[in-house]
Amino acid sequence: MSSKTVTIGSKVGLHARPASVFAQAVAECGVAVMLTNAEGKTVNAASILSVLSMGIGYGDRVTLSSNDESASEALEALAQLLASELDDEKPTAAL
Repeated sequence: MSSKTVTIGSKVGLHARPASVFAQAVAECGVAVMLTNAEGKTVNAASILSVLSMGIGYGDRVTLSSNDESASEALEALAQLLASELDDEKPTAAL
């Protein structure tokens, strides 16, 4: 099993848009990934509803894990994503 622990970088935590961006990235990475919070609750990281149900906030530490032998690169990329500000995009005005 591969795992990676990371501190959440989004100021709003994994709420709404950041959770959606993360869950979509997990679904597209090609390996099954689980997300575990500090209390030990583990969910399927590709499920936005499961991710939202965890109530993960800014600065919380979470662990990504996978039983897939080829998961190391995916876990590293997903950890970098979680460490960044995922709610930073500003809507652009229509021309």
